[in-house]
Amino acid sequence: MMQFRTRPAALLRGVACIALALVAFGAVAAGGVQQLRDFVAGARSAEGEFEQVVTAQSGRRPQEASGSFAYARPGRFHWEYDRPYRQVLVGDGERLWSWDPDLNQVTVRTIGDALGATPAAILFGSGALEDSFELADGGEHDGLAWAEARPRRTESGFESLRIGLADGQLRRMEMRDHFGQTTVIHFTRLRANPEFAADRFTFSPPAGADVIGELPAATR
Repeated sequence: MMQFRTRPAALLRGVACIALALVAFGAVAAGGVQQLRDFVAGARSAEGEFEQVVTAQSGRRPQEASGSFAYARPGRFHWEYDRPYRQVLVGDGERLWSWDPDLNQVTVRTIGDALGATPAAILFGSGALEDSFELADGGEHDGLAWAEARPRRTESGFESLRIGLADGQLRRMEMRDHFGQTTVIHFTRLRANPEFAADRFTFSPPAGADVIGELPAATR
């Protein structure tokens, strides 16, 4: 799905698929679809850690990454890769910031344009789940209850999503894109509705950073 460096759109795709997966976290024991709906209706924020593996259709060596995340609806999130190297994505409610610390390069664009019809818009925004996805229970496999989500719009970039839960918590998410790539994400240390510091979802470009996109007036 992604080559990590200098690919903010690919990073966003990873965040997007996480976003839909996270809406299942914290739901009670029920079918996958019902858990998804319950969380969208009740939970407003979460934080945790993740491990991600992307496998290409060609079978070449999988790409592995890991990091941490936090979000608070609507439109605020902090998604950070710490392996294989650091990459940071921050949504402040209005804009999406993508920062490559090694290159000291920042990309900024509006949240609406950046998330569009991706699954991220469901978690970070306020849209109804069924407006963008066809949902179905995926049964029980590998000790998990699964929900399946297929985007209604082909330009979403995703072909299908599968979300696995156990004991009322999100454990795994699997996504397949239109290029045949499969992304599997394992979640750990999940915590629902935590208290966040006031500046948790703010971002200011570091000194000397190369900024691509339109900065808000207060940071110019």
